[in-house]
Amino acid sequence: MERAPIFEEIARAPEGGAAYWLTAEDGVRIRFAHWPAPPQPRGTVFLGCGRTEYVEKYGPAAAEFAARGYAMLAIDWRGQGLADRLLPDAPEKGHVGGLQDYQWDLHAVIDAADELGLPQPYYIVGHSMGGAIALRAVMHEHHRFSAVAFSAPMWGIATSPLLHPFRIVLANLLGDGFLANNYPPGMNGTTYVYRDSFEANRLTRDPGMWAWLLEQAAKRPELTLAGPTIHWVAESLLECEALAALPSPDLPCYCGLGGAEKIVHTPSVHDRMGRWPKGTLDVIPDAEHELMMEIPATRKRFYDGCTALFDAAGGLDARDPVKAESA
Repeated sequence: MERAPIFEEIARAPEGGAAYWLTAEDGVRIRFAHWPAPPQPRGTVFLGCGRTEYVEKYGPAAAEFAARGYAMLAIDWRGQGLADRLLPDAPEKGHVGGLQDYQWDLHAVIDAADELGLPQPYYIVGHSMGGAIALRAVMHEHHRFSAVAFSAPMWGIATSPLLHPFRIVLANLLGDGFLANNYPPGMNGTTYVYRDSFEANRLTRDPGMWAWLLEQAAKRPELTLAGPTIHWVAESLLECEALAALPSPDLPCYCGLGGAEKIVHTPSVHDRMGRWPKGTLDVIPDAEHELMMEIPATRKRFYDGCTALFDAAGGLDARDPVKAESA
């Protein structure tokens, strides 16, 4: 592993973080970062970011998990952050060959965590697109995770009611057509936080968090990503459809979902969690898409829900976060 840059000045992360370059099995270079384990660590949380995101965005999450006894790492998936961009002539576009390609990235990070001796057991938290990646991962019979948590998982994409019944037909027709590398209608080359005002945004109700995301984009524009390609949307719809046909894994699960969610298809989340025998769905009133960037009460509820699950899965008693930090 080779050390990679990590932009501590925008990360709001615990001290001592380190980032590394990794090469996935198919030759794509990705980046991941981890932060030191707290005393008497209870395990390591793998944070699977959503589309457009990057490791520095989850510095505060590392602090929250550390306060509850857990080390954390975050991943720049292929095509975003400082990982290899997959359209060299248009690196600002969100693009991937297929959604299952992200599994190569996750496998590389698991191997790196083993090599670094990060504390076990391992747990995974998947946000939005990362929720589809995490779900695919834990459906593999030889996965490495003791429990899984989700934040607004992308198990379906919110589309207009008129288009929704035809989404798979359209995905098959357009995903590899001559417009496949173009933006879908309504998307463009501007990153999301510059396209919408705080009042109109669909991510968070917290003005401080919104201002911080703007600051990150201004100081480190190389981390940002614009809209997805038609191909990315098509591949995502097809992966969501494939995942929906599979039974839920025999694994403890906590899923947080905002009551005001507008980005992922919420009926798909309710359907999946309704058939997950060891799963709990926590619908947080009025919360928007990014629970870890939401108002403080929502953030606390989400992190507490995750770590209560992880504590139980690890055979541990839940303890007060302040005590965990100083144990």
